[in-house]
Amino acid sequence: MIIIMKPQAAKENVDAVVRAITSKGLQAHLSQGDQVTIVGVVGDKTRLMHDNLELIPGVDKILSVTETYKLANKKFHPQDSTIHVGDTPIGPGQLTLMAGPCAIENEEMMMQTAMAVKAAGAAFLRGGAYKPRTSPYAFQGLEEEGLRYIRRAGDAAGLKVICEVTSLKALETAVRYVDMLQIGARNMQNFELLKEVGRSRIPVMLKRGLSATIDEWLNAAEYIISEGNPDVVLCERGIRTYEKATRNTLDLSAVPVIRSKSHLPVIVDPSHAAGVRGYIAPLAKASVAAGADGLMIEVHPCPSCALSDGPQSLTFEQFETLCRELKPYADLAQRTF
Repeated sequence: MIIIMKPQAAKENVDAVVRAITSKGLQAHLSQGDQVTIVGVVGDKTRLMHDNLELIPGVDKILSVTETYKLANKKFHPQDSTIHVGDTPIGPGQLTLMAGPCAIENEEMMMQTAMAVKAAGAAFLRGGAYKPRTSPYAFQGLEEEGLRYIRRAGDAAGLKVICEVTSLKALETAVRYVDMLQIGARNMQNFELLKEVGRSRIPVMLKRGLSATIDEWLNAAEYIISEGNPDVVLCERGIRTYEKATRNTLDLSAVPVIRSKSHLPVIVDPSHAAGVRGYIAPLAKASVAAGADGLMIEVHPCPSCALSDGPQSLTFEQFETLCRELKPYADLAQRTF
């Protein structure tokens, strides 16, 4: 449930509502706008059924929240959130670009890629040190060695670093190197990992699962936020359908749906959605037009030599061209990058 305070309600009125909630062993979450404060209640609301909260001075009305996710819900937090990764914002007014190879292969290629994507307009260097692959015989990543490479490359280029974690062991190592953690599609409902990531207090990008509904995706985000980490960015990366022309089917409708249901930023990964290099640019442009807060794009110095996902990776020149072509779309969407 949420308790909507009257415009310009006094602080003591808000404090009285919070005390009434916490005295019953429930959690109170404040969302303070310019005019109105909303108090969200997390927990068994039946404990409050006899408290007549609507009689507390300053209370305007009480509404029930039927969705199982609360903290990720726009009803709890009507204003869109901006997630800060150090001094780099992700959210309203920004188009944040994350770029780099699917897998970290060696330090030289990471340095080359970092310099190239930074020059083109990226704010984040992406790269996989832990690779959950369909086949156990495929390249699984360089693990901590790879994390050292991406950290050095990010620092050299002045980029923030994001890397996927696949287990508690990977998380414990990655927190020493990265600025932002990534939870991949295959781990979206790895609830124990989500809890641990929530306790890490490091910003998180949560990819949508291969066959996950939007409500399941938002409930996964709720696991992270409920552990004390509000810095969650959602990533639409395509879902599994009957269509075989692309690797996955990019659900662009998820962008406006998320924006209507949640205050969390949402970005799009057209590379994993398409699986085909030639489709990435039009899907990226459509994502910006749909209202995405950013893009994650695979870039490799030599895609034909890549150890992972070469067919969906852009060359440096192709990424530079895409960034240039994105500018008018970003301008129309009133976003900067």
